[in-house]
Amino acid sequence: MAIYRYSEWDGTQELFELDADELMKHLERYLMPYGDLTYALRALQRGGITDRQGRRLPSLEDLLDRLRQRRQQQLDKYNLGSILDDIRKRLDNIVTTERNGISRRLQEARQQAGQCPSELSQEEREKLLKALEDRAARSLEKLDALPQDIGGQIRELSQYDFIDDSARQQFQELIDMLKRYAMQPYAKNLMQQLKSLQPGDMAAMRQLLQAINEMLEQRLQGEEPDYQRFLRQFGHFFGPQPPQSLDELLEYLQEQIRQAQSLLDSLSPDDRQALEEMLESVIDDATRRELARLSANLQTLDPDFPLHQRYLFSGEEPLSYQEALKLMEMLHKMDKLEAQMEDARYSRSTDAINEELVKELLGEQATRELEQLRNITRVLEEAGYIQQNEYGYELTPRGVRKIGQKALQDIFEKLKKDALGTHNLRRKGQGGERTGETRKYQFGDEFQVHIQRTVMNSLYREPKAPPLHIAPEDFEVFETEALTCSATVLMLDLSLSMPMRGNFEAAKRVAIALDSLIRSQYPRDILHTIGFSTYARLIKKDELLYISWDEFDPYTNIQQGLALARKLLGKVRAANKQVILITDGEPTAHIENGRLFLQYPPSLRTLQLTLREAKRCAQSGIVINTFMLDSYQLYTAFVDQMAKAGKGRVFFTSADNLGQYVLVDYVANKRRRL
Repeated sequence: MAIYRYSEWDGTQELFELDADELMKHLERYLMPYGDLTYALRALQRGGITDRQGRRLPSLEDLLDRLRQRRQQQLDKYNLGSILDDIRKRLDNIVTTERNGISRRLQEARQQAGQCPSELSQEEREKLLKALEDRAARSLEKLDALPQDIGGQIRELSQYDFIDDSARQQFQELIDMLKRYAMQPYAKNLMQQLKSLQPGDMAAMRQLLQAINEMLEQRLQGEEPDYQRFLRQFGHFFGPQPPQSLDELLEYLQEQIRQAQSLLDSLSPDDRQALEEMLESVIDDATRRELARLSANLQTLDPDFPLHQRYLFSGEEPLSYQEALKLMEMLHKMDKLEAQMEDARYSRSTDAINEELVKELLGEQATRELEQLRNITRVLEEAGYIQQNEYGYELTPRGVRKIGQKALQDIFEKLKKDALGTHNLRRKGQGGERTGETRKYQFGDEFQVHIQRTVMNSLYREPKAPPLHIAPEDFEVFETEALTCSATVLMLDLSLSMPMRGNFEAAKRVAIALDSLIRSQYPRDILHTIGFSTYARLIKKDELLYISWDEFDPYTNIQQGLALARKLLGKVRAANKQVILITDGEPTAHIENGRLFLQYPPSLRTLQLTLREAKRCAQSGIVINTFMLDSYQLYTAFVDQMAKAGKGRVFFTSADNLGQYVLVDYVANKRRRL
């Protein structure tokens, strides 16, 4: 019975409990088809796990989908083209302020001219007013002739002599802002701190670029630059935690340039051209040359570094250039985390996934879920089910037993549900389970007395009040089943048709379950497993969990498999010897005089030699029981002949019922009544 305990949520409770036995049940499901433990462990992380209370631990796929949804939400939310709208509004305000300032200045000058100041003559006042009016006319003419594109407007206004001080200040602030935008990829922290650029700031930026270029060119020439000297001189450009090596600096510059380039690539062609021209218009020629030099050096050092990453925005919410750069930074982090998660889907572990990125982009809950996914292998290791070797993880003997018990349990649970387990017991004997029947005690019987019937026999013989006198003839004992020692070879078809028809996993599960049954309940029995396709081969017990079908091998060599089974069983002494053959088709391969013959449809010679090998098994006291997973008419005729030749039986079944048929038949043949 499940027990539920409730408490107030404080954020620290575990939402999902990792249980080693439950994990092994899930692991078995992924291990059966391919026999690859590394793949099965990855599949556990990718496919998600449900605990006994029905709670589900999100999988790596779930975290990946959540990340992609978050990214798409950002793309659906914002209008990237709005960053230019903000600059256009600033330019419109500057021009409007200048026009209003010109009008106001003219009005003030005309008022002053009418006041007749004593220090100026009438002629001088008229000349000053005329000069101001001419200048105002020229300024208005230039404002009227401004280009439509914002880059052209900035170039023209950079040469324009403002009349209004407020308009001049607004334009200088705009230029400073654009310079910060242009230089931000190279000194992000410094550019964010500077509210206004002083005349020496751009010169310092040029010196920074020159120093970086010199170090990169030294690296290209095979020299080792003095990075510590660079750090002492320019470390403050990069904030409180500057890059500590030239490689870190390169990584920093590449990422910042990528973000700025992604912003340009994600704009429409017209907006991209306008933004590029605008940013170039605020940079002097010397700085522009250093930037081109830096770009060439970076490209030479790392020709494969991807600079272009375009995002398709479809939202309506506006954002500024600064906000757009922050958004690009977040999108790049999402791309980086997505790549880490994608790699983790095919690698041994999730160690390469950055927890800080998960926390920043998906939240605390996702971080805890990732930690639980990482704990899957730890929990299985601590429980003793898996262990590490030089190639990765492997199952321990305890883990192998656990999976075998799980396969056996699944089959018998289905057996109970489907009521397929009834079978007749033919002989009574000793040393086995009680049958429920009784008989008179005979000398040599095990003394398993049925008390009630023994007492009643005494009363029937001599009716009296207690105490009773029990005579030897009164004793009645339980009948028991006698268990025989068996030697079995399980022949498992590994040809390509088995997985193609959905039969391989069921057949492998039966092999593992039968092995577990014999190990746990009939330890004196012997079991060998032979896998066959074009060739037959012995499969060791410790290899059983890891077997898979023979890819691209469609042939079935039953003859060689029977010959190998006869050789193995000939070396053992057992009361019963049998071959359990699980296949889905006729033999299409045989070996004759040391040569391999392949033919599909099967040749008459292949069928003859396979039947001959079945007869040899029968002559050696080996019974062949065939479990056929297909019911084609031609197949039916052949297996009937083989059953006669091998003095065995044929079971036509499906993958769903194979386990019940094989195990019930095995247990039934283990018991005899004497």
